[in-house]
Amino acid sequence: MRTRTPGPVLPLDRVVSHTLSNGLRVRLLEERSAPTVSYYTFFQAGSRNERLGLTGISHLFEHMMFNGSSRYGPKEFDRVLEARGGTSNAYTSNDLTAYHDDAASDALQTIVDLESDRMRSLALTPETLEQERQVVKEERRLRTDNSIFGLMEEQLEALIFLSHPYRWPVIGWMEDIERITREDCLEYFRTYYAPGNAALYLVGDLDARGTLELVERHYGEIPAGPRPPPVATGEPPQRGERRAAIRFPAQAPALLVGWRAPEARSPDAPALDVLQTCLAVGESSRLRRRLVEEDEVAVSVSASYGWRIDAGVFLVFAEVAPGAKLRKVERGLEEEIARVAEEGVPAAELRRAQRLLRSSVLHELSTHNGVAHALGQAEALLGDWREAGRSLSQYEAVTARDVRRVAASWLDPTRRSVVVLEPEGAK
Repeated sequence: MRTRTPGPVLPLDRVVSHTLSNGLRVRLLEERSAPTVSYYTFFQAGSRNERLGLTGISHLFEHMMFNGSSRYGPKEFDRVLEARGGTSNAYTSNDLTAYHDDAASDALQTIVDLESDRMRSLALTPETLEQERQVVKEERRLRTDNSIFGLMEEQLEALIFLSHPYRWPVIGWMEDIERITREDCLEYFRTYYAPGNAALYLVGDLDARGTLELVERHYGEIPAGPRPPPVATGEPPQRGERRAAIRFPAQAPALLVGWRAPEARSPDAPALDVLQTCLAVGESSRLRRRLVEEDEVAVSVSASYGWRIDAGVFLVFAEVAPGAKLRKVERGLEEEIARVAEEGVPAAELRRAQRLLRSSVLHELSTHNGVAHALGQAEALLGDWREAGRSLSQYEAVTARDVRRVAASWLDPTRRSVVVLEPEGAK
């Protein structure tokens, strides 16, 4: 039987790339499978760009951006967009802040008008600052101060990084959130929310030429803004294990182990993605089988390796089962990682991980929103939007030897950091 040769999953050759005179980068992809459009604005502004005293300002701005501009009052952004059948959201990470809108394609002009207006003239009033400050403080209480994983992750990042700005949390320290002034916000907006520090990614039922003209009319006269200051990325080598303990009201202990891992552009990044999938993604993953099903010392286990501009973190988190000893969980984790570092993984386990990763990438690239996001992530973290979707071939090329090598070189027990949760009141 004849097998059909599939076309490219992501038609990068059809992406229209243009940069306005003020530095705003625009990437457009006509994709008319559905009469919808997704619109992403990426600002190279995350906790990496902050300094002590202003930690959390990037995330605070994520909230401030929905509080009015010269032509649209507070809360008008969502009201106007929803009236056209659209939705919006945003997120802030260590490296960037992204805003995205999804709507039927006939709402594109409304989206461009809304987005360009807040980039040009965001309303930074004392009242909106104080309102959003209280919202962010409550979010920090919920997601960090009263969260077992949130507290442990914050402590782990502070152990792994001694000087790099990845050391502080994206949401910021509470005292810094309280300290940020309107003048701080005005300076931050002029520097980081200017066209020269931004990029637009539009995917869907659109006409590229007409859309570029529309973007030029709305954004072209916005000043480029000053060049953001360089990021201090120096970090001394780790010369031994680092440990910390947190005491918090909890039913059982927990364990979080992390290693400094390579930046997103590293050739080892795809193999580390495969490794974390082998270790802790899915019911048949290695650590779940060992710690949850066989030894019955943990109730859950997860692993994460998030790509970042600079060296990031590979971490494993486990919640200890009632009555089990935390040391047994840690020993089981040590043994499984050592086994991978010494023996690698069987072919079937490697194929399973590659298929899971492939499905995840294909799922993202199956929607206009996912494609726009993939283009933006590729340019922000890898330096080129043309890298979007490239991980499909990279994952396929990972070998068992690669997995063994990155486990041995990056998950070295002498360079790990460990945070343990000790239930408050436990003896």
